[in-house]
Amino acid sequence: MDKKSMRKAMIEKRKNMSNEERMEKSKKIQENLFNLEEYKKSNFIFTFISTDEEVDTHNIIRYSIDKGKRVGVPITIPEGRKLLVSEIYDFDKELEIGFYNILSPKKEFIREVPPSVIDLVIVPGLVFSRAGYRIGYGGGYYDRFLSNLDVLKVGVCFHMQLTDQVPIGKYDIPVDIIVTDEEIIYCTK
Repeated sequence: MDKKSMRKAMIEKRKNMSNEERMEKSKKIQENLFNLEEYKKSNFIFTFISTDEEVDTHNIIRYSIDKGKRVGVPITIPEGRKLLVSEIYDFDKELEIGFYNILSPKKEFIREVPPSVIDLVIVPGLVFSRAGYRIGYGGGYYDRFLSNLDVLKVGVCFHMQLTDQVPIGKYDIPVDIIVTDEEIIYCTK
């Protein structure tokens, strides 16, 4: 299957999960992430802000801030398909609906920081191979962002989003670790 077909099939499959199942599995993923030594040692985390159908990152952000970690979230710049990093202090007060109907920092709470301060990136994806390659939503934002960054990359997904192989393009950047509701995979390059 090509990327487009795999993307479409997974969006359908994920849509069929009940809200209860999604939250239950998200909770297991969060626990697995929080128990990772790599997470515990990190100081500045950059993470996507989940939509209703993705692994819930809202609680990852809240928990990380509560634990004294610095957290950055993306600001999407459609021209050039770029991501900027904005540090967030209060999940519940600083965000509003932005591009692609995704929560994003309100103008008055944009605190842009250089990507070089990040030591762990939580990467979204629709399908992940056990080797760490992923199929995202097709915009290339994360591959562009990660191409200039030497940082630990952690993919989070529901176990059903794993597959043996995905088509790999020359600009695709693999993640180092995949955290699901059933296992933690250390990807080998």
